[in-house]
Amino acid sequence: MPRVSEPDPSNFSAGLRELFDAFTGNGAHFADQFSVLSHVGPAVEHLPRMLLALKARNAVPYRYIEMAIVVVSLLNDCEYCVSNHAPRLAIEGVSEAGARSLLEYRDHPELDAVDKLVVEYAIAVTNAPQRIRDQVFERLREHFNEAQIVELTLRIALCGFFNRFNQALQIGEDPTAVHPA
Repeated sequence: MPRVSEPDPSNFSAGLRELFDAFTGNGAHFADQFSVLSHVGPAVEHLPRMLLALKARNAVPYRYIEMAIVVVSLLNDCEYCVSNHAPRLAIEGVSEAGARSLLEYRDHPELDAVDKLVVEYAIAVTNAPQRIRDQVFERLREHFNEAQIVELTLRIALCGFFNRFNQALQIGEDPTAVHPA
């Protein structure tokens, strides 16, 4: 249970309920996150809409987006996000066990060269964005245009935000979990 209340979606305005249904798949995924976000109108109005619009554009292949999200979530130890996104990556051809071992990407049997580059980039953006070498961008440009690189970077950075948001507010966490002081 989150550290703050989860407003009941049945009490949302019609427009917000429509957005909730679109974003969560009628409550199947991230309903608790959406409900907590609803405490801050601009956040719940803009973040889910932006994510839905990015997904609809399909400018960056879904496989790479999901791969980057799982990598960032593994790095940030956000089990909520890993458990919600690993099955989506399975649809893209990476098993759930393979998704959970993405940080060992160099010899990962389910990844091709572009997959490994995406994982490497997601790690770099998450761990030390100020130290990313130009050579990484040269390699990215071999497979992605500039708009795709910007979007991939945006999705990686947003995932870090959502990991921290979820963890700080204990969204999707086991209520019996013990948290250090």
